Amino acid sequence: MKLNSKSRRNLLGGITGLIGVSSLGARAAAAVLTPDAAEGPYYPTPAMRRPDIDNDLVKIKGRVEEAGGEVFILRGRLTGANGQPLARHRIEIWQCDMNGNYMHPRDRRSADFDQAFQGFGHDVTDNGGNYVFRTIKPTIYPGRTPHIHVKVFDGNRELLTTQFYIKGHPNNSRDGLFNRMSKAEANAVSMEFTQGATGLEATINVVV
Repeated sequence: MKLNSKSRRNLLGGITGLIGVSSLGARAAAAVLTPDAAEGPYYPTPAMRRPDIDNDLVKIKGRVEEAGGEVFILRGRLTGANGQPLARHRIEIWQCDMNGNYMHPRDRRSADFDQAFQGFGHDVTDNGGNYVFRTIKPTIYPGRTPHIHVKVFDGNRELLTTQFYIKGHPNNSRDGLFNRMSKAEANAVSMEFTQGATGLEATINVVV
């Protein structure tokens, strides 16, 4: 029987608990599966997306100006629970603009969306499972702590929907989705910003 993504993740979690003392178990136990999270109401369908959907959400092809907001590089590595890199997998991200507006007709404030911000983008992991995006620091959307939505695909098969957060943000403690996670899960999807060679950076490794 072929397992769907959720069943596979649950099975892997169970196996991790059972084989703890073996060397394989030690490696698996160290790899916290990236927690699932709600897709949310504003996932942009293909028809809603801009023609430019590359991994630089700050600069839209053909436009002179760049998006407003605090720009940073989001990077990481996609692996299986066994630590093996997953190459040629599609990673999508989408988020609100610097003023908390989503590029989606169901967001009543979408008319004021920053026209220089892509709002949605994707990257494809390289042979080492690495991905990278250039985007803006997530800002507060009414009722939520700042976050970036993420999906991972193997071909047309969705492996994961999750959200990335800002480590230590004061609104995290009041966010229902954030508080559903264990401490280890929250750490796994919390961005810590550092100054890199080209500017602000954050690294989130994704395990599926």
